[in-house]
Amino acid sequence: MAITTEDVLRALSYVEEPDLGKDLVTLNMIENVAIDGKKVSFTVILTTPACPLKDLIRTACERAIHTMVDKEAEVTVNMTSRVTSGRADASAVLKGVKNIIAIASGKGGVGKSTVTSNLAIALAQTGAKVGLVDADISGPSIPVMFNCEDAHPRVFQTAEGKNQIETIERYGVKLMSIGFLAPAESAVVWRGPMASSALKQFITECDWGELDYLLIDLPPGTSDIHLTLVQTVPVTGAVIVTTPQKVALADAQKGLTMFQQPQINVPVLGVIENMAYFTPAELPENKYFIFGKGGGENLAAKFKVPFIGQIPLVQSIREGGDEGTPEVMKENSPAAAVFKEIAREVARQVSVRNAELAQTKVVEITRT
Repeated sequence: MAITTEDVLRALSYVEEPDLGKDLVTLNMIENVAIDGKKVSFTVILTTPACPLKDLIRTACERAIHTMVDKEAEVTVNMTSRVTSGRADASAVLKGVKNIIAIASGKGGVGKSTVTSNLAIALAQTGAKVGLVDADISGPSIPVMFNCEDAHPRVFQTAEGKNQIETIERYGVKLMSIGFLAPAESAVVWRGPMASSALKQFITECDWGELDYLLIDLPPGTSDIHLTLVQTVPVTGAVIVTTPQKVALADAQKGLTMFQQPQINVPVLGVIENMAYFTPAELPENKYFIFGKGGGENLAAKFKVPFIGQIPLVQSIREGGDEGTPEVMKENSPAAAVFKEIAREVARQVSVRNAELAQTKVVEITRT
């Protein structure tokens, strides 16, 4: 009996997307079904190129065809991706950006910029279009970490006569930082409104184009910059970076609860624990919990948000940041593999958030 497209779709309707809890057909994730005798091929549209479950989904599709259609079928499953977006207004600011992700911490010195840099590159390595805004106006570090301290963005005029700033592209990531606009040896001493104005300019006057993810590397604490961000663009979600010790967790908790306040209500995608343990290069299997153990995981559990993962305290991560070659770019590095896994998990949490939660809107805060 000849295999039909209906047979294939019926079988695939029993394959569930593990994170979203619905079948692939209902989610419109199946396209380009082609049949030639016993040869069956189709395309699965994943919600992110960084999907950590693609092999599981591929195997489940093959098993469904062999079980419910023809056990002798030659099945070819093509995998591609179409990043989802939770934005409510696609015509607003940054209309070409599908997801805006705030990377925050309660205190300085927890490695937030290091995590953000490696996360951005790891997402770009999967094929996603990625941008990064260095929103730490008084302490920009992204130019150093991307080895482009001497870069100077070009200002050009659009067809509508508006001036726009061209972003700097490095390692597959589009970048913007105050570090490109002010001399590295000069201190940027600005009051809150001036810093907020600079962030707005980076968002509204830069040529970001089409992006799957725009990461915002926020300054430590909770400040005008944070409020300006959520009042300017619809933020898809926030990632909290902390270290395990009590003093860092106390501040990280403040950063997390700020996003969860009713008037802000930005979903927290999860917690990343940096410097979770020390692993000497000569003893790669050993873990020494210098700053305590389980702090980030406990924080995530307390506020019922995902725990995204742990990043070890490794000398090469620090060296990579100083040299402008982030760890995730190094082949055969165990720490690079950790960053890549964390990037996949962040992308997964974005997909789950977009499927399950209401669309993001710009926050309106009324001052009394």
